Amino acid sequence: MNRPAPCLALSAVLALMPGVGLTTPVLYDLDPQQTFVQFEVRHFDTSTLRGRFGPLRGQVMLDAEAGRGYVGLVIDIDTLSTGLKLLDQRLRQADLLDGTGHPQAYFVAERFNFALGQPVALTGEFTLRGIGVSLTLQARRFACTPPEPATPQRCGGDFEGELLRSAFGASFGVPLVADRVRLRVQVEGVRRPLTLP
Repeated sequence: MNRPAPCLALSAVLALMPGVGLTTPVLYDLDPQQTFVQFEVRHFDTSTLRGRFGPLRGQVMLDAEAGRGYVGLVIDIDTLSTGLKLLDQRLRQADLLDGTGHPQAYFVAERFNFALGQPVALTGEFTLRGIGVSLTLQARRFACTPPEPATPQRCGGDFEGELLRSAFGASFGVPLVADRVRLRVQVEGVRRPLTLP
């Protein structure tokens, strides 16, 4: 299934947002060197298998005053790293991540909760193996650098969520390897001028 690039989807969101001119949406390009998805899954109930995807690409739009936002992430399956090359190759096979048939995963969110001007949670659709499932990420921390005339502002934080891999048809090894996967997402974005379509 072909999905629109998150940056194109962001343009569509901005075009449809009522009252954009009444508040101040801020657009951030994610810094790929500071943006990763880490995962944890119980292995034989004796240890925890950990790995990460990244660097990641994407954009974030925040409008704290209006309580709105958007995030679009593109995750290249080939960037998977557990520290063991043989395990990485196994995880990319068709009965698990299917890196050949579906080389990219996506997370697109448009439902944000704000508190004191900062995002505390966001809900969207995570797509893996061509299957989209609702995913909520909770903010564990979020901060921005002070604005300076010569340096673009940076904002970022750590977010956490959980999903069931069986929801995407990746149930090989259950229950010896747990179905539930914990996600830890670190993001950092560089602010840029907002250009409306």
